[in-house]
Amino acid sequence: MNEQTWLDGNFHYLTASLAWLKLCLQAAAAAAEAAPALPDIEARLAQAAAERSKAAQINPPPALLGLGKRLGLSEFEQNVLLLCAGLELETSIGRLCALAQGDPARPYPTFALAQAVFADPAWESLSPDRPLRYWRLLEINQPGGQALTASALRADERIINYLQGYNTLDDRLANFLGAPLDELLETAVSLPPSQQKAVDEILCRWREAPDQWRLPVAQLLGPDSASKQMAAAQAARGPGIQVYTLAVSSLPAHSADLDTLALLWSRESSLHPLALYIDAHDEQPAAPERLAAVQRFIQRAEGIVFLSAPEHWPNAGRASFSVEIGKPTALEQQALWLEALGEAHRAAARQLAAQFHLNTQAITQIAAAALSSSAAASSSAAASSPAAASSSAAASSPTAPIEQVERRLWELCKAHTRPRLDALAQRIEVKAAWEQLVLPAEQAALLHQIADQVSQRQTVYEDWGFGERMNRGLGISALFTGDSGTGKTMAAEVIAQALNLNLYRIDLSGVVSKYIGETEKNLRQLFEAAQDGGAILFFDEADALFGKRSEVKDSHDRYANIEVNYLLQRLETYDGLAILASNKKEAIDEAFLRRLRFIVNFPFPGPAQRQAIWQKVFPPRTPLDPLDYEHLARFPITGGNIHSIALNAAFLAATAQVNVSMPLILAAVRTEYRKLEQVIYEADLVWNEAGERK
Repeated sequence: MNEQTWLDGNFHYLTASLAWLKLCLQAAAAAAEAAPALPDIEARLAQAAAERSKAAQINPPPALLGLGKRLGLSEFEQNVLLLCAGLELETSIGRLCALAQGDPARPYPTFALAQAVFADPAWESLSPDRPLRYWRLLEINQPGGQALTASALRADERIINYLQGYNTLDDRLANFLGAPLDELLETAVSLPPSQQKAVDEILCRWREAPDQWRLPVAQLLGPDSASKQMAAAQAARGPGIQVYTLAVSSLPAHSADLDTLALLWSRESSLHPLALYIDAHDEQPAAPERLAAVQRFIQRAEGIVFLSAPEHWPNAGRASFSVEIGKPTALEQQALWLEALGEAHRAAARQLAAQFHLNTQAITQIAAAALSSSAAASSSAAASSPAAASSSAAASSPTAPIEQVERRLWELCKAHTRPRLDALAQRIEVKAAWEQLVLPAEQAALLHQIADQVSQRQTVYEDWGFGERMNRGLGISALFTGDSGTGKTMAAEVIAQALNLNLYRIDLSGVVSKYIGETEKNLRQLFEAAQDGGAILFFDEADALFGKRSEVKDSHDRYANIEVNYLLQRLETYDGLAILASNKKEAIDEAFLRRLRFIVNFPFPGPAQRQAIWQKVFPPRTPLDPLDYEHLARFPITGGNIHSIALNAAFLAATAQVNVSMPLILAAVRTEYRKLEQVIYEADLVWNEAGERK
């Protein structure tokens, strides 16, 4: 039976039921001598009952009968509900109620009236444990001192709509629930095998559950919310089933409100097929108030329940089991890229899967955006003018669009992960390149090795099988050690520029918290966000965060050591490049040093290196007088100091509207030395107008 046919049948049944109800009330009014008796009332009642019974022969059954079966309503209780709903659906019901009760001041249903009108009355029907009151199908208006049986009854608005065939979500839940997750399945491709395996495990655990009416909670563990939502939508997939989200933070604080929410949800899950996805991704199980709220809600909520959390919750409020839901594996991501882009982009699919760690939705969206932008650009160029079309003939070759799409793909992948990381760390706009970096050959070679290992991870770990023998340490970590200004930050920029990756400086104040557990939470969010985009993490002044663990003398020492241990664990499992920079290598915990793949010592630059730095420090467009780089290299300062001096000299020249000259640079040298509180010989700072040292 299609929906419209059922709606017509349900309307016919409801109309027949109301006609029967009015006859029942008229008969009760006549019995109370409040109205004249209708002729042949018994025959008319029998005929109305027969018509009502005939109208009930539809499949699925009418809403009232279906509701009674789902919620356990007796026939008498169904008629009580019909009486209360009739007051809202038929204008004459109120007048008939008053006549049947012999009181014009009572134009409303009461339990006493229902007992007088309907057969097989049951006093326990208004008990708080019976469905009418337990499921809040009725509202009772009982002023002080009035008997319960004489108090006005009113049907819940949601139930009245349901009886008419309008099965929409209760408005009172709208402020708590998010959009249904089943919409994800309409546009997304099928789940990758690793995630489908987890879904199959969920279904298996449910089939084996002893109580099929109260299935155990499926705890979905892992860092990626989107993948867990996709898995939940797939696991609960069925005819008409919708999976709604509920954030833990939106749960009411008061127990009574929490119980009301749980009851309304349970009632909704009985009225039509629903499943609930409780999002506790950013919550810690150790938070007592949140844990208690979730436990109380789940304990009272019925239906299919998913609990999304980064780690297992030891007590979810009722029986539960845990399933790990991760993002697609590297090979699965490669297959997803290939499916979305086509065979022409096989090399790009391999590169993207090796560098970025994205879920199914992100891959499909980014691929579609890159392909559509490339197509739009080609159409615009072709339509601009015949000359433009002919001049772009080379760009219309098969190779050019592929390269254009792949560049766009890479940039979109980088941009996709920026919002989360931007909220957790400081993104550095990388501008330095290899040719600007001045280092001894040994250090420069180590930096090239670091960049090469990042770019060749797919070959070594996947193609050559090293990843099959390793379950940790797949990332690359390096320590840059040396005095301030020796080029540690610039070297990180150079690597990021060479690899075309985002570089983030970790702000210690944004990570470390005085509240127990918050530091670990911040670190977890940081590493998870960086993992997605293959970002380079740059821990400046790393000794403050990676310092040596101390002897435990009080609770502060114990929690500080826990934070260091957690950081050590996350650094070891991070698949990307993490760079630690410090001028105090001896202060860093030895456990970190043992796990570092590279240690690069940045020495204080010698005269030859300082001269090379001076020769590269000014941009090509800077107007320069002839400079004595050999003389400038005699000042024993770092590359950072040289950059500050060059910048100050440029501002002096711009203010005087002259070229940058030796006198201006030496004036800036004097300023820098005073800032450093170092002694300088004035004879080294005197330069004549001919551009020579005096």
